[in-house]
Amino acid sequence: MPLPQVSVVIPVYNEEAALVALFERLYPALDRLRVPYEVIFVNDGSRDRSAALLREQFQRRPEVTRVVLFNGNYGQHMAIMAGFERARGERIVTLDADLQNPPEEIGRLLAKMDEGYDYIGTIRRDRRDSAFRRYASQAMNRLRESITQIRMTDQGCMLRAYSRDIVAAVNACREANTFIPALAYTFAQRPTEIEVAHEERTAGESKYSLHQLIQLNFNLVTGFSVKPLQLFSLVGMLIAAASVLAYIAVIVQRWFVAETFMDGIRAIWDRDILQFFLTGMVLFGLGLLGEYIGRIYEQVRQRPRYLVQAVLEQ
Repeated sequence: MPLPQVSVVIPVYNEEAALVALFERLYPALDRLRVPYEVIFVNDGSRDRSAALLREQFQRRPEVTRVVLFNGNYGQHMAIMAGFERARGERIVTLDADLQNPPEEIGRLLAKMDEGYDYIGTIRRDRRDSAFRRYASQAMNRLRESITQIRMTDQGCMLRAYSRDIVAAVNACREANTFIPALAYTFAQRPTEIEVAHEERTAGESKYSLHQLIQLNFNLVTGFSVKPLQLFSLVGMLIAAASVLAYIAVIVQRWFVAETFMDGIRAIWDRDILQFFLTGMVLFGLGLLGEYIGRIYEQVRQRPRYLVQAVLEQ
């Protein structure tokens, strides 16, 4: 059997209610492409019957199906990393299992890659999420772009396509916490974006709570930029400078009203303004120290990212 040209990586977590519908749409959509392909499902410690359904699907289509079973829940991005490390195709597509992004759109991403692009991001058209999630996503997109210079119009859409070279570069990174689309963007030579359809979930609910979304965006910002640390240092310097100006203004005013020379000397001492100044210097020092620690932290994140319980493949 020839090596696949396309690998589709799908993280799965408690998607029992959606998997059958996914199988019914995914495989016909890939068959219509008429290119060798493989589908890599990564079960991220599901507590429902997702693992059993994936085993059954492997038995039905073993020639194009591979299943990676984690021994616990390590998160969506670690599941995708596990799929990347096992993908054999020259082009790798990521897709969520909830069918909010139709698998029929995969062909459009591959067609765009035929134009010479090595990274295809996507923008959800007529997004079927709550108003809060849409506006919060837009705000985080703007904040992330201003801090990291990584331009992704819709960072929450996981339907994306990557070249083999980009996936190899991502696999070479050993970070414990990362955001794969942003990491891949930093390696892309010709990235682009296209609009794709967006549907309501066929079943179940979003696996990302508000806390997890905040944590994801925090990891995204801190994992790709030291600007927050630099901003902290800048605030410290501004506070220190403001305290010096306030000190000068207060002392000059006191000298003008001083009746004796000793009153003028005593006016030089102001404990509150001095404390204000020292606070600014402490913040500056912490920010400077944090920047060095942040750079060290970026180099030493070498912890195991996930553990695989079993792999189903021919």
